[in-house]
Amino acid sequence: MKRVVVDPVTRIEGHLRLEIQVDESTGKVSDALSSGTEWRGLENIVKDRDPREVWAFIQRICGVCTSAHALASVRAVEDALGIKIPRNAHYIRNIMGGTINSHDHLVHFYHLYAFDWVSPMEALKADPAATAALQKSLLDGYQLPLQGPIQYKFSGYPKIFPQASANYFGAMKDKLQKLVEGGQFGLFAANWWNHPAYKILPPEVHLLAITHYLNLLNLQRDIVIPHVVFGGKNPHPHYVVGGMGCAISMNDMNAPVNTARLDIVAGAIDKTLDMINYYMLPDALAICAIHAKAGSAMDGGGLSGERVIGFGGYPEEPFAGHMDFAKTALVRCDGVVENFAQGVANAKYYPLEGKDFNEKDVIVETSRHSWYKDNADLHPWEGKTNPNYTGDINGDKAHWSYLDQKGKYSWVKTPKWRGKVCETGPLARYIIVYTKVKQSIIAPTWAEQMMVAQIDRVSALLGMPPEKWLPSTVGRTITRALDAQIAANMERFFFDKLVNNIKTGDTTIANTTKWNPSSWTDGEFKGVGMFEAPRGALSHWVVIKDKKVKNYQAVVPTTWNACPIDDESGHGSFEKSMIDTHVAIADQPLEIVRAIRSFDPCLACAAHVYNSKKETVANINTDPFIGCSTK
Repeated sequence: MKRVVVDPVTRIEGHLRLEIQVDESTGKVSDALSSGTEWRGLENIVKDRDPREVWAFIQRICGVCTSAHALASVRAVEDALGIKIPRNAHYIRNIMGGTINSHDHLVHFYHLYAFDWVSPMEALKADPAATAALQKSLLDGYQLPLQGPIQYKFSGYPKIFPQASANYFGAMKDKLQKLVEGGQFGLFAANWWNHPAYKILPPEVHLLAITHYLNLLNLQRDIVIPHVVFGGKNPHPHYVVGGMGCAISMNDMNAPVNTARLDIVAGAIDKTLDMINYYMLPDALAICAIHAKAGSAMDGGGLSGERVIGFGGYPEEPFAGHMDFAKTALVRCDGVVENFAQGVANAKYYPLEGKDFNEKDVIVETSRHSWYKDNADLHPWEGKTNPNYTGDINGDKAHWSYLDQKGKYSWVKTPKWRGKVCETGPLARYIIVYTKVKQSIIAPTWAEQMMVAQIDRVSALLGMPPEKWLPSTVGRTITRALDAQIAANMERFFFDKLVNNIKTGDTTIANTTKWNPSSWTDGEFKGVGMFEAPRGALSHWVVIKDKKVKNYQAVVPTTWNACPIDDESGHGSFEKSMIDTHVAIADQPLEIVRAIRSFDPCLACAAHVYNSKKETVANINTDPFIGCSTK
């Protein structure tokens, strides 16, 4: 039995340590731990602040999720104060939400995750002419030409379409050769390029995917244009409690939102759809299909086949707080599904309604194995963020040998639904919606029809039922690409609703009736704001008392997935997925980090500290050449 430590896991947001036990004779992982190694202090920073400004602080949890946390935060405060936002603001927030998901998924797939599947060394073996032929075949056989209800028969915007000539790929191969010869690999210099998993794909797939990696380094910035127009900038665009801050005027060419800027947004949405439909989806499907048919990356499902959770996404019209949030959702992934791996007919769905969020035993967090003082199961409105760092199993706080599995070993808390750990994310969204539709629990919306059609088409492409491929590393990777297609169509759908609403003469952008704290009644108010973020079910919980924030807790998707073991429910998603994964070479656990990165981990939601003098507390450099150590 060999103990393997990967610390830090690179190409993710934040810092993560993995410890696994591997039987080298079989490649079986017998035990695994994951540790978030930085502390998130933002819950404490926003205490006693004006609730109207909290979103601006709390949004800094992450620079990749951009405005996911701001959106959940303003929804939490609006829920507590009983504010219902205008239609224009609601439609704009949904456009921005679709933008978050589209951009995050595409950047994750190409720029954080692709090198777990493709290698520049293998790409140098490719035939450029064969790569050009492959590009054409992928566009023919691996597209999912599905559209939402808003279909433009003609678009005057420039098309973003992959090039497919032998000369082009020959030039890209030459460019890659110079990068290799010059040693300009940056973060990817320490990858295990000799790992046998890279041999599964033909060299032409490697060259094609790396070419698109380089193409989209530049193109991806156009996806976030809606954030710049409606929110003023990206990352961290602006919001307002009660709506949005972007005034609308079709006559004033200096207005934040006018005809010219709406045209810019429409063009950005068109480009987003092109990037996903012609680049991301064919590439992801081709890579995963080849691996799945070879029996590779079909493990790593972990908890997803046992239990997944979601809150619901994209309410079609403005809603009155968390009690109504999921009732008008176009993606009704609100609830929990257990045992999907046994087949959709045998899966069990449990609803998660607005009233459930008020109950003290439905959603809780525990710190029994986390570096905090309070070990009890606490409802987020009663949650505490009091650090209690104890170091490794020997109490060493600077140089760890072993994580203390029976004690505390992570800065990540453990969220639970009715006492059980759950997986969340795009994979969870698809499992829940697919189960609800196939079991006739709901009559599908256009978005849910599209999601079911996506799953059925991929199942036909892979030649296996959904319960076989969905709960796996392959399934987690594919559903992120499928979710990007849904998100981009959501942008188009809500843009059309916004334009049509403005045409009626309605330019209202914010509900300011409760903007002034003098309009708030005395007492204590509680709210929860939810969003189906790129990484899954996100919730922000606020308690307001005496017109200030009394308590604030953010239960983020990576908290659900990266949580330490629960004494009653067992391992969380990260740990379970590692135990479910076999490795070919213990010293090069590519399969393990690929399974973990399939979650798109955001551990940076765990480390934000500053002092009152605004001085630099510490500078921490992460060596990009640290990949894996064995003991």
